[in-house]
Amino acid sequence: MPLKKQSYADDEIPIFDEAVVYRRGDYWQMRMWLTKEKKYARFSLRTRNRDTAIDKAKKHYHELMAQQYAGKTYFSKTTKQGVEEYLKQREKDVEAELIVKGRYGTIKTHLEHWLNYIGRDTKLKEMERTDCENYLHSRTKTKKNINVSQTTVANEQSTINAMIAWLYKRNETYIEAFDFKPLKRIDRGDEALRRSTFTDQEIVSIKTKLEDYISTARKAIDEDGNLTKIVTAYYLLISIITGLRRGEQLQLRWRDIEWMEQNVKGHDEDEVYSLVKITVRAETTKVRKTRRFVVKDWEYFEELFKLLNARYVRVNKENKKALSFGETLIFSTNGTTPITARAIQYNFDKIIELAEIKDTDSRDLVPYSFRHYFITDRINRGATPTQVAETCGTSTAQIERTYYHTTEAKMITNALPQFEYRDGLLVPK
Repeated sequence: MPLKKQSYADDEIPIFDEAVVYRRGDYWQMRMWLTKEKKYARFSLRTRNRDTAIDKAKKHYHELMAQQYAGKTYFSKTTKQGVEEYLKQREKDVEAELIVKGRYGTIKTHLEHWLNYIGRDTKLKEMERTDCENYLHSRTKTKKNINVSQTTVANEQSTINAMIAWLYKRNETYIEAFDFKPLKRIDRGDEALRRSTFTDQEIVSIKTKLEDYISTARKAIDEDGNLTKIVTAYYLLISIITGLRRGEQLQLRWRDIEWMEQNVKGHDEDEVYSLVKITVRAETTKVRKTRRFVVKDWEYFEELFKLLNARYVRVNKENKKALSFGETLIFSTNGTTPITARAIQYNFDKIIELAEIKDTDSRDLVPYSFRHYFITDRINRGATPTQVAETCGTSTAQIERTYYHTTEAKMITNALPQFEYRDGLLVPK
């Protein structure tokens, strides 16, 4: 379609019927009618010279026409709009049970970090493959000195490129992936794993501080934030004894817990515990498979149950539409909304400080480290890779590759089968 305008002023020059060069102030501009999009593309030619403006305009004309013939569009959505569309699709994947809610939350968090880096108003079709080559540097050099591991960045980059590939298939970008800088190889051996977990002595100290933390908060439970502190502290204690992934644990409901035996006597005189069977529902787990396992509970589940049940009954005494308590979330202050990842991280950092855990600046310690500890502890106590894998919802190969050969206690036991490592000491079996 040619330009609607057929007569031109002295400072307007038609180009190939569909475009015109015109002057605004001292600089020349260009506009071109895009038939498929039914809009004018307008941009500055950034020159005061008439002949140079014409040459630039012809170049832009040919580039735009080539894009039109290739089926590409000139007008672009922003990165914010692209993320919103992608997340809508992933919400449908949750409904179709292709991914779990926890995975959706992770994807959303990853893309939020990317938007902070790339800019929310950046045009999708103006992005280049090299625009994210410094993403690792940006994410690991945060202003608040928050430790971001290379593994976290690698996972974020994978999520970002999955979205870009999705947008590319829908003609929203001209690139199908970013060229991120190669990440250095991560040592998956002894030292890397040992740095990201805890020792037995550290766990004893952490448990003690968490129990004190709960006791202090319970004295003023109605003060702002104290109930969240209590529930989060129990979340961390139960992380230590179950090895659950965050998404699995946060979606546990009281109906998923079954007390099998109570007041079981341990080896020591003052050692008393309960046996609790936990059901991790398929829709909440990463591997989409229901699993059940039994753990020793040092009254953590029982104490939290009594506390929340009493509050729930009191608050919902006359609410006929309230859920039954068994349907409520375990790690929640209202039964329907889980505690946040931010609350978990904040209270975890507080406890690590109170427990005086050393060398935290050189160790990749996060709440997930309790899962590492749980697995390592089971291996040190003689559990087979298959037993650990079934409990933790992962593969035997993963346990063997990542954990089984990396614990000092296990290596000593392998060398001296007539001895075992108990409470930091080598003793005869």
